[in-house]
Amino acid sequence: MTDTFALAVHGGAGTIGRAALTPDIERATHAGLARALEAGAAVLRDGGAALDAVTAAVCALEDEPLFNAGRGAVFTSAGRHEMDAAVMNGADRRAGAVAGLFGPRNPVRAARAVMERTPHVVLIGEAAERLARDAGLPFEEAGYFFTQKRWDALQETLALRARGETSKDASVRHGTVGAVARDRLGNLAAATSTGGMTGKAPGRVGDTPVIGAGTLADDVCAVSGTGHGEVFIRFGAAAEISARMRHLGESLDMATAHVVHRILAPNDGSGGLIAVDRHGNVALPFNSEGMYRGYVKGDGTPVTSIF
Repeated sequence: MTDTFALAVHGGAGTIGRAALTPDIERATHAGLARALEAGAAVLRDGGAALDAVTAAVCALEDEPLFNAGRGAVFTSAGRHEMDAAVMNGADRRAGAVAGLFGPRNPVRAARAVMERTPHVVLIGEAAERLARDAGLPFEEAGYFFTQKRWDALQETLALRARGETSKDASVRHGTVGAVARDRLGNLAAATSTGGMTGKAPGRVGDTPVIGAGTLADDVCAVSGTGHGEVFIRFGAAAEISARMRHLGESLDMATAHVVHRILAPNDGSGGLIAVDRHGNVALPFNSEGMYRGYVKGDGTPVTSIF
């Protein structure tokens, strides 16, 4: 087994069409992905743990308002923010998640606090907020999380609903950030964070904090998904990848491709995912127009892509 490391990140799938991607947005997107890769890779280069690397990478993505998580989270139909996040450590299958959370600057750190400070896997709403405060995590006011682009998207969505119409824009129901890593000791970890769907019903929880759906790490692979969350949940997308590798002997490429293109896609499960296995192989499949993504292996050159 190699002692090198591998890290992959994503900033959402199907969230922007080619026609809407201006040169400035494209540059900013690549720069945001690169910052997240560097944040995680810096941990791994120094021999740090995969769990610390994915936490650092996702925090960087949550701080970037271009992506639908943390500072760039979308609004519910009530005009508020409700964020979900999860982390999982593959070596011992410890996991933590939060849902319906507002206030912490980095929801992924709140998810990690659930894992490290409680006997539970998921906390929601006010209970998750109290835990985050008790853990001393940084909080922000509502203005920090407000972006005009997300507010305008909500108004458009609500106007369409008032006319009995639905948006054909995939970004309305897509948008998540995530990271997966293999550290130098061969341990795997995954982290995912999201603001959810534009105009979602208050209280809606997607696949991100559902272990085995949008987030998973075990001794076989680590997975972070992005897309139509309800479908990822119904088909246990992340767990299906691990099961196919473990029980059918499929490679990471084979298992992830099967789930994304042959299970999710035919069932209205547009989106994609990033995954890494215990050997450091990386897969980044998607069935939508594009997926913000990037990866780096050991001392290799970081790669970021959109389409």
